[in-house]
Amino acid sequence: MPFIPHTKAEIEQMLETIGVSSIDDLFDEIPSSLKSSGLDGVPETMCEMEVSALMRKRAKEDGQYVNFIGAGVYDHHIPAAVWELTTRGEFYSAYTPYQAEASQGTLQLIYEYQSMMTALTAMDVTNASLYDGASALAEAVLMSIRIKKKSNRILIPDNLHPFYKEVAHNIIKNQKITLDNVSFEKSAGHITIKSLEQANLEGVAALVISQPNFFGGLEDVDELTDWAHTRDLLVIAVVNPVSLALLKPPGQWGETGADIVIGEGQPLGIPLSSGGPYFGFMCCREKFMRQMPGRIIGRTVDLEGKQGFTLTLQAREQHIRRSKATSNICTNQGLMVTAATIYMSLLGPDGLLQVAQRCHTNTIKLVQALTSIDGVERVFDRPVFHETVLKLNVPVPDALRALQAQGIVGGYDVSSHYPGLGNVLLVCATEKRSDEEIENYAFHLERIISKRRLDPPCAVKANQT
Repeated sequence: MPFIPHTKAEIEQMLETIGVSSIDDLFDEIPSSLKSSGLDGVPETMCEMEVSALMRKRAKEDGQYVNFIGAGVYDHHIPAAVWELTTRGEFYSAYTPYQAEASQGTLQLIYEYQSMMTALTAMDVTNASLYDGASALAEAVLMSIRIKKKSNRILIPDNLHPFYKEVAHNIIKNQKITLDNVSFEKSAGHITIKSLEQANLEGVAALVISQPNFFGGLEDVDELTDWAHTRDLLVIAVVNPVSLALLKPPGQWGETGADIVIGEGQPLGIPLSSGGPYFGFMCCREKFMRQMPGRIIGRTVDLEGKQGFTLTLQAREQHIRRSKATSNICTNQGLMVTAATIYMSLLGPDGLLQVAQRCHTNTIKLVQALTSIDGVERVFDRPVFHETVLKLNVPVPDALRALQAQGIVGGYDVSSHYPGLGNVLLVCATEKRSDEEIENYAFHLERIISKRRLDPPCAVKANQT
């Protein structure tokens, strides 16, 4: 944002208008005992050249890694124009417009975002927006309980992202709502009707379906959706937005489509940023719109026939009675939504399809390169989008540390979440990964596995004792 300086004369004029003699007088209500006499913890000042040198040194210490980790957050290419526009002053400092009509630019952007998200998911309406994908699932659970008033249970697949399950549980656990686990098929990693038939459906409001699931595999979404609807259950879809350019959108699952759709918006132009900030999206069928948290922007015309935008629905405790609010934590990640809107606008349907196709192609190349190594095999024989689970014949943490020494972030160790699978690694390849990077990964992983294979067993036992 631009810095607007004030001259000494301007400052004196403002103080005179206010009726004080100095800037310190503006803070005279603060007791002197609370005022700091200095900043002892702040180092000596540096000139611009010294600061630049320090930043370059620290950036070098962070390293430049080739990223093959996914697990819910993905290393996509972001066109330079996305954040050049997003960080303009008009957007950068904007939050939720409470005097809506005075913020037509922000409202129009959110309206365009909603239009694109409903087109991408094939749903009727979408909100703007939620804190992140995991908390969006919790909001969807609460929403389904409001719709199914006499229910207090949700069927959650065991192959859903573990963090999503943990966040949802932490938010709803004190509201007498339970998440019932549905086991996945061990050889393929997906949910089957057989597993669902074993569930007790008394008091169940909804079935959660993750597409792709945490293992990267694709579910039989049509079959699962129809099974839920024939038993009067809602369907909550957890989706990757980029994958929807390639896969069937949740609004078209089964005979009537999913009822609520949520997910993480980070793949749509949001940098990794050490874990955030990101944003969650939520879409639903029109008949459930008033149970959805967040805001909905509408388009209309004024008395002169000119196009205008306004807040049509805002079911938050700041706008209505607290007891009637659909959510008390539905932060609108406005800046992230702005970036996602610009990202989708720049790529368009064809561009997003190309990104999805390139992700899938690179993942197939990665899997072929790694499974050609003696000691690496696929865990699940299932179609995937852009990540999958591999089993190694060496400890995964050791392999990841050795890969990191070569400048490669090799994937995500899922064994702590699913110890029954053994030494397993979740790997991902987005459109950014080149053939050279994939070949380099395979080269170093083969060296690591070969070296461990050559270690004499007696030496390992001696070290352990």
